[in-house]
Amino acid sequence: MKILISTQDILKLAIPISLALLIPQINFLTNTAFIGRLGQDELGVNGIAGVFYLLLAMLGYGLSNGLQVLMARRVGEGNRKGLGKLFGNGIVLSIVFSIVLMMLSLWFAPLLFGMTLHNDKHIYMSVDFLFVRVWGLPFLMLTQLVNSFFIATSRSKFIIYGSIVAALCNILFDYLLIFGHGGFTAMGLHGAAIASVLAEIAACIIMYSIFYFNRMHKKYEVRNILYFDFALSRNVLNVASPLIFQYFFSIGGWQLFFIFVEHLGNKELAASQILRSVLGIVGVCTWAFASACNTLVSRSIGQGLQNEVPRLILKIVKLSLLTTSVICLFLLCGSSYFLSLYTNDTELIAFAIPSLRIVALATLTMSVATVVFNGVVGTGNTLVNLTMEIACVGFYIIYCVVFIQQLHFPLYVAWASEFVYWCSLLLIAALYLKSGRWKGKVI
Repeated sequence: MKILISTQDILKLAIPISLALLIPQINFLTNTAFIGRLGQDELGVNGIAGVFYLLLAMLGYGLSNGLQVLMARRVGEGNRKGLGKLFGNGIVLSIVFSIVLMMLSLWFAPLLFGMTLHNDKHIYMSVDFLFVRVWGLPFLMLTQLVNSFFIATSRSKFIIYGSIVAALCNILFDYLLIFGHGGFTAMGLHGAAIASVLAEIAACIIMYSIFYFNRMHKKYEVRNILYFDFALSRNVLNVASPLIFQYFFSIGGWQLFFIFVEHLGNKELAASQILRSVLGIVGVCTWAFASACNTLVSRSIGQGLQNEVPRLILKIVKLSLLTTSVICLFLLCGSSYFLSLYTNDTELIAFAIPSLRIVALATLTMSVATVVFNGVVGTGNTLVNLTMEIACVGFYIIYCVVFIQQLHFPLYVAWASEFVYWCSLLLIAALYLKSGRWKGKVI
């Protein structure tokens, strides 16, 4: 039965996703706060190496996001067996893809940091952190896959449990390993990397336990996961590969941003790591609504409701903008207090406040642009998404090169690059949806 999607349906899907996203961001806040007590070098390096690992994680998310689009389409079509085949094949794809990314990063990271960073201490610490951190990637990608399954089947409440376990595990081992409590040796930044890997392993175990405990493998006929369907995999990669490259350009641009900021100085780099966490917390509701938009658009098309897609996206945009506006208001009113959660360095807090205000305002544009862009993702036209991403990241990098690398403008001007990216993304995605060229796409 074809049913129009209500605001209640949107919230029912988005609220559990937002809670599941909020928990890791609180965990990231805690992690940054622990490292912030070690010093500005450690805080800054965590930013550079953390963005590199985020790049790897988002490449994996591109694969799971493509699978999510396909799984949601099968849900809309009422094709349970097809959904089960997609999930089983996705497990093999995720494991292989994660191992390839691990091997490439272990080779490439030392070259990248050695050629781009100015501080030798930063180079050594970044490489040492990543050589531990990448071992959590296979577990993270498998968790991303099962999360996409739960979102596609409107069981997003389950992903909260994995996030809670990961957060508690990470906070516990951060406390034990970074500072050496409970009889453990104080490992500093190295201990933070180990804690994060252990947290990802724990989350993966919990999520697949939920999957099998609820007999999803029986309901959707997920049987022999070692069987690899090459034809199905080609279809998955046709949808997912543009998303993978999209995130490569998107987070790759951010990696360049942090490298350029490192050239400005330790204080700028340390402040930017804090601001990255702030952006993550403020953006939680936005990314939840964007993920819901992706799934609901794909499901609506699967039900033959293409003409309702623009109205659906607009409805989600309004919810995203409203929630982000409320969060930003609280953030702007209590900037100093919020930054003090990350560090007790009053000079660094005062230095970061102007940039924090820019980030808060930029997230209002992000709250609209991300939802509209994910509406395009939900149509299955992922090659179009990649083209949009390349264009917008190009504008973003040009801004960063001119205003950060060449002119060495203050940090708040550097963070204004977020406006360049999100405004251009919103304009291009909105024009594409208005054109109607996405209609009739079969995946």
